[in-house]
Amino acid sequence: MTKQNIQSNEHDAYYKRYLDKVADSIDLMTGFEEDKKMVIDFFSSVPKDKLEYRYQPEKWTIKELLQHIIDTERIFMYRFLRIARKDTTAMAGFDQDIYIDPSGANDKSMDELLEEFTVSRMYSMNLINSISDENLINLGTASNSPVSARACAFILLGHSVWHIDIIKERYL
Repeated sequence: MTKQNIQSNEHDAYYKRYLDKVADSIDLMTGFEEDKKMVIDFFSSVPKDKLEYRYQPEKWTIKELLQHIIDTERIFMYRFLRIARKDTTAMAGFDQDIYIDPSGANDKSMDELLEEFTVSRMYSMNLINSISDENLINLGTASNSPVSARACAFILLGHSVWHIDIIKERYL
């Protein structure tokens, strides 16, 4: 299953900025494998003195951004599972900002955060492998908008690239 098959009615327009970061021809599992390596390689290369840097006082640190990527993956894969299993119950949105402080991201080492990411990603890949192509196109509702299971997964691939691009541009 590739991203090029995703239709505009499978996601809110807000998510287009993430989907645009993913090649149309990328296979979902290949994308998750390549993205896993890219995220680990990138965050492993960040200088230690930059890990808790904020380019503005109210912005997240690099550690907090990685925690955000992890938390978002958990939430979107929960949506993915429910939608793939034909659960049509509408799912609420989430306030990403309130997740950061209680996460304690800045109290974790980069190794701990990367392990958390790796475990979460392996769960995601296992879950994706368990879903048929037929069920990847199931539609549900999240954050008051229609979304397909496959769109939930592909959005995650662009989401990590989006944040890494911001880190490169504003933090390093």
